[in-house]
Amino acid sequence: MTESALDPDHENTPAARFVSGDPYSLDASAVKEPPVGWRASSKFFGPGLIVSASVVGAGELITATSLGAQAGFVLLWLVFISTIVKVAVQVEMARYSIVTGEGAMEGYNRVPPRIGPVSWVFVMWALMALSKLIQTGGLIGGMAAALSMLLPLGFGPLSPAAVTIWAVVVTLVAIATLISNRYGLIENVATFLTMAFVLVTIFVVLALPFSEFAYSGGDLASGFGLQLPIGALGIALTMFGLTGVASEEITAYTYWCLEKGYARWSGPNDGSEAYRRRARGWIAVMQKDAIVSWVIYTVSTAAFFLLGAAVLHPQGLVPEGNEMILTLSETFAGVFGETGRIIFLIGAIAALGSTIWAAIPSWSRSWANALSIVGVFDWSHSRTRTRWMRFFIAFLPIMWLLTFLWINSPLVMIMVGGIAGGIFLAAVAVSALYLRGRVEPALRGGRFIHVALIVSSVAIIALGIYSAATNVLG
Repeated sequence: MTESALDPDHENTPAARFVSGDPYSLDASAVKEPPVGWRASSKFFGPGLIVSASVVGAGELITATSLGAQAGFVLLWLVFISTIVKVAVQVEMARYSIVTGEGAMEGYNRVPPRIGPVSWVFVMWALMALSKLIQTGGLIGGMAAALSMLLPLGFGPLSPAAVTIWAVVVTLVAIATLISNRYGLIENVATFLTMAFVLVTIFVVLALPFSEFAYSGGDLASGFGLQLPIGALGIALTMFGLTGVASEEITAYTYWCLEKGYARWSGPNDGSEAYRRRARGWIAVMQKDAIVSWVIYTVSTAAFFLLGAAVLHPQGLVPEGNEMILTLSETFAGVFGETGRIIFLIGAIAALGSTIWAAIPSWSRSWANALSIVGVFDWSHSRTRTRWMRFFIAFLPIMWLLTFLWINSPLVMIMVGGIAGGIFLAAVAVSALYLRGRVEPALRGGRFIHVALIVSSVAIIALGIYSAATNVLG
């Protein structure tokens, strides 16, 4: 008998929103009947909100605004293409995890051919993960720059001393608040930080038509002409790698779906129709969760792009180096004056903070899972698994901090990671296509899902190959 059957009011309690027991262990005694409809399902959303928190900082705040500043309105169409094209791959990877109870890293390692003891996709992930050490260091640097402008600590805004001190503080606070490794805490804080800045940004975009940086319907229409100026090609490719769910967010989403409880509540596959019904139900909840996430980060991406196109582009301002946050703050100052700049800085801290908050535990899971795959420890042992996750929650931010102090150019650091992520995204798409075949037909979804996955994967693979050719081969 299910938990909901035992207690009709169970699903109305806060505790019912989160799984009990080991979320990576499929136990028949832990099954829960899935909700039906959007209203009931919304009580079990969460993984997508964590992903939204991860997306908003690097992709929307920095890359989308920079793209708008460089290209103007002409590339607005790319915002929607770069976000929606990846959703089918995200959903397919999550479907695999719900059915099997495996995280993305274990799925990647099943994709042939193999290079020694691991899959080629696993090797590509390792290379991408190393480049991401540089990117996430840029997020810490960006947040430190914003804090140094808001509170310069007596050294002056953007002074090396103030930025360094704030970078250390950001790192230590992130480690201290995340070391408990509690899913519920991660979800709740990520949701708050994301929505805080998204709402402020949308408000400013709606206020733009009443300012000196007003945009018209013609400006918006010009953004959907499917044009791609040659000069904007490089940052457009970076945008594709960073905006929407990038390769690391798709990877992390599988772990958040597991830790939310979708797989454990479905239970082990005993071949029964009852299992298939539960699994289809929780897969449907996951799909709704992913759609809500897509709406949040697509709206915020478009808002940031419009800020760059309407405010920065006419002034010839393009974010560079440690002045990036100062330049981006012009988007708000141009509408509300100095008060707007302060509003932006607070919002930037929330946006970058949400990405850091979501990225640290996300990467800790994939790194820990990678170690288990190469035989360092047994992933099924929950205490050992948690210890390794906590180790990476402390270790990775310190590495990110060191890379920032070494390179000290947030925008360049973020774009390096974006290019690598765009290339690895092609491998993720190949993995999703392969792993779909390991899910029994009754749980694969309909023809529309299959076509959407193929179209998305082909687009991602094509852009990944092009990105590799232009950025790696010269």
